[in-house]
Amino acid sequence: MEETPPGQRQPQPAHASPPFPAPGSFTPPQRVFSPALAAGGTPSPGSGHGAPAHLSTPPGPPVFSSPLRPAAVPFRATPASPHPVPFAAAGGGYSSSSSATTASLPTSSAPHFLNGAATPHGDLAPAPSPLQGDGLDNPYVQFSANKVLKQKKLLNTPSLGFGALVSPGKEVPPGPEVVERDPRRCLNCGAYVNLYCDISIGSGQWQCIICKKLNCSEGEFVVSSKQDLLQWPELASTTVDYVQVGNRRPGFVPVSDSRVSGPIFILIDECLDEAHLQHLQGSLHAFVDSLPPTAKIGIITYGRTVSVYDFSEGSAVSADVLPGNKSPTHESLKALIYGTGVYMSPIHASLPVAHTIFSSLRPYQLSVPEVSRDRCLGAAVEVALGIIQGPSVELSRGIIKRSGGNCRILACVGGPCTFGPGSVPHSVKHPNYAYLEKTAMKWMESLGHEAQRHSTVVDIFCAGQCPVRVPVLQPLAKCSGGVLLLHDDFGEAFGVNLQRASTRAAGSHGLFEIRCSDNMLVTQVIGPGEEASPDSHETFKHDSSFCIQMHSVEEAQSFSVSMETKCDIKSDFVFFQFAVHYSNVYQAEITRVITMRLQTVDGLSAYLASVQEDVASVIIGKRTVLRARTASDAIDMRQSIDERVKDIALKFGTQAPKSKLYRFPKELASLPECVFHLKRGPLLGSIIGHEDERSVLRNLFLNTSFDLSLRMLAPRCIMHREGGTFEELPAYDLVMQPNAAVVLDHGTDIFIWLGAELAAQEGQSAAALAACRTLAEELSEQRFPAPRILSFKQGSSQARYFVSRLIPAHKDPTYEQESRFPQLRTLTPDQRARLKSSFIHFDDHSFCEWMRSLKLVPPEPS
Repeated sequence: MEETPPGQRQPQPAHASPPFPAPGSFTPPQRVFSPALAAGGTPSPGSGHGAPAHLSTPPGPPVFSSPLRPAAVPFRATPASPHPVPFAAAGGGYSSSSSATTASLPTSSAPHFLNGAATPHGDLAPAPSPLQGDGLDNPYVQFSANKVLKQKKLLNTPSLGFGALVSPGKEVPPGPEVVERDPRRCLNCGAYVNLYCDISIGSGQWQCIICKKLNCSEGEFVVSSKQDLLQWPELASTTVDYVQVGNRRPGFVPVSDSRVSGPIFILIDECLDEAHLQHLQGSLHAFVDSLPPTAKIGIITYGRTVSVYDFSEGSAVSADVLPGNKSPTHESLKALIYGTGVYMSPIHASLPVAHTIFSSLRPYQLSVPEVSRDRCLGAAVEVALGIIQGPSVELSRGIIKRSGGNCRILACVGGPCTFGPGSVPHSVKHPNYAYLEKTAMKWMESLGHEAQRHSTVVDIFCAGQCPVRVPVLQPLAKCSGGVLLLHDDFGEAFGVNLQRASTRAAGSHGLFEIRCSDNMLVTQVIGPGEEASPDSHETFKHDSSFCIQMHSVEEAQSFSVSMETKCDIKSDFVFFQFAVHYSNVYQAEITRVITMRLQTVDGLSAYLASVQEDVASVIIGKRTVLRARTASDAIDMRQSIDERVKDIALKFGTQAPKSKLYRFPKELASLPECVFHLKRGPLLGSIIGHEDERSVLRNLFLNTSFDLSLRMLAPRCIMHREGGTFEELPAYDLVMQPNAAVVLDHGTDIFIWLGAELAAQEGQSAAALAACRTLAEELSEQRFPAPRILSFKQGSSQARYFVSRLIPAHKDPTYEQESRFPQLRTLTPDQRARLKSSFIHFDDHSFCEWMRSLKLVPPEPS
């Protein structure tokens, strides 16, 4: 495409670390924050917006013959999609005193202790007893254990560790209590008043649970009885949303249930071959049809130039073209913004034009290999950002607050950025490639931060067989709060992810604060953000909070928070407070405060019984995967898993009688199997071919929600039974029975396997395949990213995807097979014999063999 000056029309065609930190390696007040490399997203509503048939919502779930065994992940693998926080007026008094004041109030008399908290004598009473639950069912926070061990040495054991998974942007019906006023905060440490605070009903003073200082409520909490404190939502609930609606009228409540979305810019790679382009056109047509009528869109294509399409020409397709070899100049952006063109338009006014634009796209014409074609993705993103900012680009930052929520740039990418700013050479064999790649990564990171400052999220959707140079593109997605995904093609999964990405309710300018009592110390945080600088948030005189700058605030995100204690714990409870500040899609300022407490225990057995194995496994998985930055690092991390499991058995298990083997603690029976899946699976193993694919999966795993993290860690195996029902079974290769159909959910991939005998029966295999497909779609209906769903027959070349994810239990003795896989007992001797003969023997350990190789007794199945 020839370059033309802005405003002139051109017709368009119709890495090795130690296994785990040594005890005491984190010294207070040192804090370690480990940002992951990609942000997760929020699922879209299952109903969609009138998507075409091939992307429509699947039928209802099949019926299970018996209840599934309890699991951390419900049948619907991710929660329902959120609606933005309504601004319902809440009861209670006027807002708190200024949090800028740092002086603490003196205590009039010596304190005494009540429930482990220092409490002054007099009429200072604890919060109402009905509210003193620990809030362990809080949907936003999941601890690795529901009790805290008092002994420092054991609690800080690095192989098991103590921590929490926090999803501060998660939305669940009916949602938290909403309060339209400023939160009341401790003037000494900045913690928020909550239901666990001791409150003097006579004077209104309240005692902070974190620093134990007294605070004045300016008479607000002066009541006749402690039951009257229930009128304040923050004193009656573990989770409260404080909403500041700015210039909106008081009590404003959104009437519509439809999701508010900001402008969406679609960036399209114009260097695609015909087959890929046809798939992409189908996905784009379906995507714009799925958008609500009020959604505003813009369309840009990029190759050697950046073409910005104009919606003002009606049925004609026209675009303004800018050069792609350099960043757009201020003058060229000004010519676009103040020109006559319409580059962003609501769907209800521009849908026919958008379809015409997509239909007019043509495949790449030159005989140049895919990897060598010029693509100026960096310049295209800069142009899109300039148009999104509009006239405010000329004003100082912060003067104009654009309405309509976060903006999104959805980049449809078929190859690497090889032209203009942020580009790398076509070939990795270029003599200066390493330096140029590092320079490009730094430029993309800067562009991502610029997008994040302007509340714009950049999602990058890659497809096809051409390497896209993931290390270069990843910083752009990460730093803007977006996500980078790889697809096999531009077909159905690609189109579904476009739709779900566009409807993620995203908050911007997020700040996540963590506060703990009783000498608990945050030692590491893994998630979609970076440690906040001290000048980026309000601080208090003795504020010990750990603060994280979030790139975006979305539902399908979580932070893995590792904690230690600085000394033995004396009190009966430990308190934790998590607060996130952000601007939501209505441009209201939200402060969500989550306060929880855990009971402390002396006994090791009581502590181990409270361990949440799935949560602990995910935290261990994230700490391990974080260090697997390269293929060599991944090998080291696989070995570190062995050391970790052995150390847990030595510290918390018992020695078998008359043996040198150690028994793994029975309370943690499922944990070693989860991490064994991690060791063998795609995050650390070699069952997927390219390092770019592994890198994208790892980055997603480090940022995504608990539900998806658990599925990516340990697959879920469900066998189809006669009559259309299903049975959940362990993910062992014993499930590969010739007369069965099996669904294996591994988070980003769902596989449907048909046994050879079943596949030979045409009618039955079709019915089983249809039922399994329905189940797979139901399991992933709300998931982002949408998984690819592959089906294949026993013995086919693709079946290796399925087999490689199953534990090879066929090598175990019969008694162990039946103990861990009781379904085998239902098979006839002939079926058992055929199943046994179907296995191909290889050197991989079974789970029991692996445990014995570590000098451990395999735990009894739970």
